[in-house]
Amino acid sequence: MKQFLLVFLGGGLGSVLRFWMSKTLNPYFSNFYFGTFSVNILGCLIIGFILGLSMKNDLLTQNQTILLTTGFCGGFTTFSTFALEGHLFLKNSDLVHFSLYTICSILVGIIAVTLGLWISKLL
Repeated sequence: MKQFLLVFLGGGLGSVLRFWMSKTLNPYFSNFYFGTFSVNILGCLIIGFILGLSMKNDLLTQNQTILLTTGFCGGFTTFSTFALEGHLFLKNSDLVHFSLYTICSILVGIIAVTLGLWISKLL
């Protein structure tokens, strides 16, 4: 039951931070959902870093890892919003921005996870 509460608390915090970042950053970029993109990439970096720390010398407990990965990162990042924004690009026949947004989100996301794991190894 404790782990469910940890996921709930972490997810709530992550969701609030995602909402704030999207509302703050999206209006500055009219043809690109930079807030959502930033949240997803930052979430990839964070989850890579946290998982790297948890694997390295048991630096984090299982509960801390669940709170931060499943909870916080799960609430913070959002595939559903990414998919909706991709749909909006397609609906507007904006194939250039759809392609750029999709490719950048996936490739930079994978790079961010890798970077997070690498950074955790340096500590």
